[in-house]
Amino acid sequence: MSLAPRAVLVHRITEYEELVARHGTHGQAAFFLSSRGRDIEEIAERHRRTRRAMAEVTAAIPLTWRQTRVERADLDRFLFAPEDVVVVVGQDGLVANAAKYLAGQPVVGIDTDPGRNPGVLVRHRPADARLLLPSVLAAGTGTDGLTMVEAVADDTQRLLALNEIYLGAAGHQTARYRLGLDGDGGAVEAQASSGVLVGTGTGATGWIRSVWQERGGGGPGDGGLRLPGPTEDRLVWFVREAWPSPATGTSLVAGELAAGGRLTLTVESERLIAFGDGIESDAVELTWGQRVRVGRAEAALRLVG
Repeated sequence: MSLAPRAVLVHRITEYEELVARHGTHGQAAFFLSSRGRDIEEIAERHRRTRRAMAEVTAAIPLTWRQTRVERADLDRFLFAPEDVVVVVGQDGLVANAAKYLAGQPVVGIDTDPGRNPGVLVRHRPADARLLLPSVLAAGTGTDGLTMVEAVADDTQRLLALNEIYLGAAGHQTARYRLGLDGDGGAVEAQASSGVLVGTGTGATGWIRSVWQERGGGGPGDGGLRLPGPTEDRLVWFVREAWPSPATGTSLVAGELAAGGRLTLTVESERLIAFGDGIESDAVELTWGQRVRVGRAEAALRLVG
């Protein structure tokens, strides 16, 4: 007998809750902000909007479904099940935070602050949930398969991300490594840089786009590189601030990876890390001589359109 679907509401602590937790009371938090020329009411109102959105989405869950909640900080300890419908209530980045822990479950993104969030991944409003949630598991419901990126180390450590993976030194200091591309005749280049970014079409709306624009946005500075779309089986990569020296080069600083392509990095520092989607606290640690290969992941995020 199959289990009833389970709605998993993914949320995060609001700025207001963080402030009150740090300062003890609403009044003390308000005083702290006022001493810096800020009004707590704006932050409190965003908190109230988020709580109203959570209540509205919770009320929209079908009565025959099970339900639970998980806060962003607990995602790495939460066990998602195959029958889950993941409902992310918050910002676009919260979808990316949850994506690495999923295995094909449908994801519904609910925007709690329209106009403030870009709405790339949280595409729906709280009021949409009443009609949307019961139809998520129906045949023909449209989902986009968003490409993801993975890094696999030679000791089997694996990292999955929706936006991008960063490889470099903790604290973004100088990283030393050898960089190579699959199918490039085995050519590699020793480099010293502030890290390597490998990103997807979803990531092309964030950090990856920022680096791409600094290189000229498709101009001669990056060889006319075109950013991928969210569902394309193509990744782009950039080396940040590569340093030329007698021992290190700058000829491999940007490019793209087709569906089966892999970027290989061999560590030549005491300690490098790899982390995904800006979450440095959940990093893979690498040391001298280790090799990590980065490319498109087999898994994709099923985002309800």
